[in-house]
Amino acid sequence: MSSVPDVVIELGAPTVIVLASGRGERFIASGGPTHKLQALLEGQTVLAHTLAAVRASGLPWHLEDAGHAGMGDSISAAVRATSGAQGWLILPGDLPLVEAQTLRAVAAALAHHPAVVPVFQGQRGHPVGFARRCGPALAQLSGDKGAGSVLRAQSAIEIMVNDEGCVADIDTLTDLQRASQLLAGRRSAVGPR
Repeated sequence: MSSVPDVVIELGAPTVIVLASGRGERFIASGGPTHKLQALLEGQTVLAHTLAAVRASGLPWHLEDAGHAGMGDSISAAVRATSGAQGWLILPGDLPLVEAQTLRAVAAALAHHPAVVPVFQGQRGHPVGFARRCGPALAQLSGDKGAGSVLRAQSAIEIMVNDEGCVADIDTLTDLQRASQLLAGRRSAVGPR
């Protein structure tokens, strides 16, 4: 399912691919009552939080939510579905706290580098960005492995970000509880509106 972007920040901006095809088995095994992307976080689903950040980034985007055998298959299908894109930011749908500014920073770095990875306090996160020239390799991915082989082949650069949300994925109920605490901390740091 493709989505028309709310706002395109610049001509030739990369497309954010939101991966929402996984089975979420670890979340259910940890006691989760539903698929992790449908789990509630502060009154909204995990996926709704992720999509809100994507919309706020102003970048074009595509939601890949068809059932695929593995992450490589999901990435491949999404890249083929958006073959006219000028590049891609691969964002798992279970990163509800990722910030729009991180997406924009990765997109901006793609103007000068073929592959980009955001890093928060020494930990690699998402979205991982790929320039258009990586399209053929991404379109050939399959299986459970993601795009790590393409990152290595392109000698991806790392950009430091101040966004814990780029590494705070939801795989278990404990992760969801931690995300709720982080979200509450963000709200208290901003103060009442």
